[in-house]
Amino acid sequence: MITKLTEINRAEAFRYMGMQGKIPENMEKLADECESRLIAAASPKFHWVYADIGDVSENTVTLAKHKLIMRGKDISEHLRGCFGTALLCATVGDGVDRLLRQLQTEDMTKALTADALASAAVEQVCDIAEKEIGERFAGKFTTWRFSPGYGDFPLECQGDFLAAVNAMRTVGVCVNSGGLLTPTKSVTAVIGVSEKPVPQKRRGCGTCKLRDKCVFRKKGERCC
Repeated sequence: MITKLTEINRAEAFRYMGMQGKIPENMEKLADECESRLIAAASPKFHWVYADIGDVSENTVTLAKHKLIMRGKDISEHLRGCFGTALLCATVGDGVDRLLRQLQTEDMTKALTADALASAAVEQVCDIAEKEIGERFAGKFTTWRFSPGYGDFPLECQGDFLAAVNAMRTVGVCVNSGGLLTPTKSVTAVIGVSEKPVPQKRRGCGTCKLRDKCVFRKKGERCC
C-alpha cells in the first residue's frame, strides 16, 4: 500500500542522534530543512501478508504455506502461543537514498540529520502498517513487531522473507549479499497474531543478547 507522510517524528529522529532535552534552535532549523526535502523525496509504501504458523519449537518457527523458516530462540519465544503471523515490509523508497547521498557531498551535519529523520520516517510507515494489521485482526491479540537482526533472529533470512512478501514487486525492496535491505531505509518485521493476550516482553538494548555486535547500534540506531 502506498501511503503519505506530512511530517516526521522529530523527537524520534533526535533520539536516534543521541540528543535529549531542549534542542538548539539551529538544529531545529536544520531539521526543518531536512524534513521538507525528505518528504519531497520519499515514496512511502508497505505490504504485508498473513501466514498460518505451522510449528514453533525452541529455536525455529515454520509457516504452513511459506518456505520461510525463522530461526532463533528470540523469534520462537516472540511467536509462542500465536496461531499466525503478519510478515511486513515497509520502505520510504530509493529517492531518500539518493537524497542522503547528495547531502553527504553537501554537508555532513545535514546528512546525519536527514539520515535520522529517514529512520524515524520508515518507523512511522511501519506504525501505519501495524495499525492496519491490528484492524484486520480486530478481536484478536497481536505482538509488537520483531525484525531480522533483533536478538538472535538472523539477517540471513531476509531473502526468503522478501520472497514471502513478494517485496520486490509490491514495494521495490530487495536484499544485498550482506543481508542488508535496499533501499536502505526499509524494514521487515514479524507481528504475531493470537487468540489470547500476548505477554509483552521487555524491550531494549540492555536485555538483548546481541547488543555488543548489533548492526543497528553500529549505525547509531536502536531497534526499539
